[in-house]
Amino acid sequence: MSIIRERAAIRLPLGRPSRRQPLRGSQRPAPPGPGHGRRPRPGRAWPYLLVAPTVLGMLYLLVYPLARTVLISFQDFRLRQLIRGDARFVGLRNYETLLTDGHFWQVVRRTFLFMAVDVVLIMLLATLVALVIERLGRLGRTAVLSALVLAWAMPVIAATTVFQWLFHSEFGIVNHTLTGLGFDSFDRYPWFAHGPAAFTILVLLIVWQSVPFAAVTLYSALATVPSELYESARIDGAPAGRIFRSITFPMIRPIFMLVLSLEVIWTFKAFVQIWVMTNGGPGDATTILPVYAVQTALSSQRYDLGSAASMVTVLMMAAVLVLYFRQLFRQEGEAL
Repeated sequence: MSIIRERAAIRLPLGRPSRRQPLRGSQRPAPPGPGHGRRPRPGRAWPYLLVAPTVLGMLYLLVYPLARTVLISFQDFRLRQLIRGDARFVGLRNYETLLTDGHFWQVVRRTFLFMAVDVVLIMLLATLVALVIERLGRLGRTAVLSALVLAWAMPVIAATTVFQWLFHSEFGIVNHTLTGLGFDSFDRYPWFAHGPAAFTILVLLIVWQSVPFAAVTLYSALATVPSELYESARIDGAPAGRIFRSITFPMIRPIFMLVLSLEVIWTFKAFVQIWVMTNGGPGDATTILPVYAVQTALSSQRYDLGSAASMVTVLMMAAVLVLYFRQLFRQEGEAL
């Protein structure tokens, strides 16, 4: 058997040579081109077709309302024009009317005050909560994070309704607790009938709803800081405040600035909580720019002025963010 296999192995093929044998000289085939052997893919457009409904939905729900608002802000658009559709172009007259109104600038100042108080409290409390979570054990960390996620997941309307009942003048637990502690002046105290009290309650509500997201995000950033840096600082005898300023904050500063910018946006455009709880009152004590725009459009049926106020709100928020990011990038460049 071995002899037969050896003879079969050395037997030469008859006829023309096999294609596997290399050709000599000019008979060698040219190398294949860049498109050789590639078949056209008929399903290459399929991913774009899958994404198209989402893109079209975003264009319809975001871009179209924005473009429509810009158009109405340049028109004389009231209830008659809303019904008949014969609005005429008036240029910048609506913006001139709005910017020369003293009441509008009072609302602008109140909006920036509301935003500043909320953002400072949110970032301060969120940073403290994140630092506390980092020092807790596994069980305590899990409990605190679960509580934060549950608070963050509560719907805005539900949380606003809860705060309304907490500070109810007759059935609220806040008045009941304060009266029980000996503060008789809070018996049936109407919180929402006084401007500063209503403003304070709204600040507490916004802070309570925003701290969970900021705290969880900052804790995630703290978890990425190498522990070796803390050990070296402790060996050198650095106090806790110095460690935070020199190690912790520089390491988490990008995430901190991102959360800060998001909180500025969310606080600047807060509307649902104010509209449900106080409707901008009492008087104008809790009226900020988004609420002012809706009040102008619905109460006065001046949809053109309401649209102009909305566009001014967008421009102011964009200006604040541009100045903020410009300063941030300048600091980052100096650090580099």
